[in-house]
Parts: sequence; structure tokens; C-alpha cells
Amino acid sequence: MSSSIERALSCTHGADWQISYWIAAPHAAIKPTMTQPTNSVRPIPFIDLQAQRRRCGSRIDAAIARVLAHGQFILGPEVRALEGELARFCGAGEVISCANGTDALALVLMAKGVKSGDAVFCPSFTFAATAEVIAWFGATPVFVDIELETFNMEGASLRAAITRARVLGLNPVGVVPVDLFGHPADYQAIASICEANDLWILCDAAQSFGATYQNRKVGTIGLATATSFYPSKPLGCYGDGGAVFTDDRELAALMRSLRNHGEGADKYDAARIGINGRLDTIQAAVLIEKLALFPDELERRSRIARRYNEALADVAIVPTVRPGCRSTFAQYTIRVPAKKRDALAAALKADGIPTAIHYGKPLHRQRAYGDYPLATERLPNSDTAAEQVISLPMHPYLEADVQDEIVDCIRKVLERAPAAV
Repeated sequence: MSSSIERALSCTHGADWQISYWIAAPHAAIKPTMTQPTNSVRPIPFIDLQAQRRRCGSRIDAAIARVLAHGQFILGPEVRALEGELARFCGAGEVISCANGTDALALVLMAKGVKSGDAVFCPSFTFAATAEVIAWFGATPVFVDIELETFNMEGASLRAAITRARVLGLNPVGVVPVDLFGHPADYQAIASICEANDLWILCDAAQSFGATYQNRKVGTIGLATATSFYPSKPLGCYGDGGAVFTDDRELAALMRSLRNHGEGADKYDAARIGINGRLDTIQAAVLIEKLALFPDELERRSRIARRYNEALADVAIVPTVRPGCRSTFAQYTIRVPAKKRDALAAALKADGIPTAIHYGKPLHRQRAYGDYPLATERLPNSDTAAEQVISLPMHPYLEADVQDEIVDCIRKVLERAPAAV
């Protein structure tokens, strides 16, 4: 191996499923629900970062070497360059890179002064980070149900949640829709509700950067958009990373201060309470190289998803892409009868095919969030999704013969089950 990077990667070569086992969750590792393949001859990766690395590894190594040479490891020139490239890609006026996707959400809430007594609305069927940042600032996350077709926030449930918050004496201030699995939420419907109730929209695009909604790219919708560059994301770095997109220049300037300890005129002038939320220069260098491949990788993901859909639509409920939208397919997630899901996961595992459950328990049923209010007494669609979803291997380098093998195994288990669940 020619470099320490290559030597480190060689330690996991031949065990790609182990890499994907830790990176497959949309926001974080999901060890309890990932099925580990038992086929030791030819394991199939859930997300194949090694295939991507074979395509662009030498360019990434050179980019990292340039950072090592100039030594500007914090807010170096690559950080500014990346922010400019991201802005050009999606059309946002301002891009603020940061340490991770959770900090991206937090920076917006900090800049908006979210506080105790405020209500912020988010779906229950998502990863904990979405609600976590609301609670950080003493505000109350109010959980909203989802549409089963897209797994995204349901408008009727949002209206009910706003009413519920006011009954509880809370002050509704904002909505955090999540573009789950890469498909944009129904922003036209959500925006209409928010305008009627004087609420801002913070788009949680941790899985959907690169997607479009009614021919608008994610990053140009709402007050601001937060995304993650966690390694498993469609655009991921080699560690943690994130960014905020906005057209509000004043908000952007405030968030740049907040991400660097609230600095004022210089780093030793604390104008406000902030955080240490900067993106490392090395991660920015990695992302610049990966962004060059990103449009092609999005096309590949779409083709692979269409192929899955064509092969599985008669035995499972496959993902829906709404007219005028484009999904990144950060995860390819189907719905199957709850009583068949474990058998399907076990059969795939026996054939060396990993799966994941995103998510097996909605937030309102988890211990940390069980006391927060719901839009209605129950969130039935969130509960149904949690019982039925299963995610299959998905990445831009999934080869047709491997995909066929996955499909064949699924059909053996489900072909006698009705598509409706």
C-alpha cells in the first residue's frame, strides 16, 4: 500500500459488510437492527464505500495530501471552496459548513433563539437527532405523524399538532420536516400551514441533499436546510460533517459566528454564546472530490431504485417518488407484512445479504421522548411503518447481478404474500 490511508483500508478489505454495518443508518450506526450476513464466501455490502474509493481514491488521497502540506486544518481554504461548490450545486445563497448534521440543525435553532415554552414540530418516524436538538434548547418537540407513501410529515397531523401545542400553552414557532430516505417532504402543503400559523421551516435534509421538490433543489426551500455528510449519506465524507443552506444573509452571518464559539471581531472576541461546530479542512477536501462524482452517483441510485421497484412491486410496497420530485434514495426501503419481516431478514442474512430496519421504534415510543406531546392520541402511520419497513442494500455501485440475487431471495420469501400490507 502506498499510504497510511490505504494501509488502514486494507485492514477491512474483504469485510465490506462490517463497514456498512456501522454506516448504514441514515444518521448513525444502528447495531441492534442490522442483520449480519452469515455467508463468509461473498458477503454483499449494505453501502459499498470501497467501490466508490476504487473510482476516486487517488484524487481524495491527493486532496488530503494538499491539506497536510499547507497545514491549515481548521477553516482552511478547502472549507471556503467547498461552501462555494455546494452553493453552486443547489442554488442556495449562503452555505455554512459545520461539524455534523446535528450541529447543522442546532445552529439554525440557536440563531432563531428557540427556548423554553416554544413548540417545534417534527415527525416521530425519524432518527433521534431531529428531536434531540429541539430539546437541547429547552423547547418542546411535538411529534407529528407521517404519510405511509413517502414516510414524510403529514399535513393533517401537523395541523392537529399545532392545535395541540396551543392547548398545552406552548408557543408554536417552527417546523422541522424530514426528507426521509432521500425523498423531499411535501413542502407546498407544509408551507401553506406554516404561513397560516406564522411558523418558519427548517428542512432536515440529512438524507436528501441532491434531491429536488417541484424542480427546486433541496437547499433552497424554507428558512434554512440542514444536511449531514456522515459517511453513509449519498454525499458523505470520511468522518462527520454537515452544512446549513439559506438565502438569509443575516442568519448566515450569525450562524458562522455561532459555529466558532460565537466569535465577534476576531476569535478572541466572544460576541455571543456559541459552539465548536466547525468542519475540518480534511473533510472539506474529501467532499470537494466526491461532489464532482455526485450527479452521476445520483443517476445511478435512481436507476437502481427503478430496477428494484420493477422487480418487487408485486410482492412488496416499494418506494413512491412523487411527480416533480427526485429522491436521493439514501436508503431503499420497502414495506412488507409485519409477520413476514423477520423471516425475510433471516433469509437474506443466510445468503450473505445485509438489511436494516429504519426505524424499528418511532421516537414517541422511545424512553427519552415518551413524555413529549403528540399531534393526536396515536400516530398510527408511524407505528405501522415501524412494524413493516426493511431497507435493502443501496449504493451507486450495486451491480445488476448482485441486485438480481437480492431480488431473487426476497421473492422466494414474499411471492405468496399480497403486495398490500
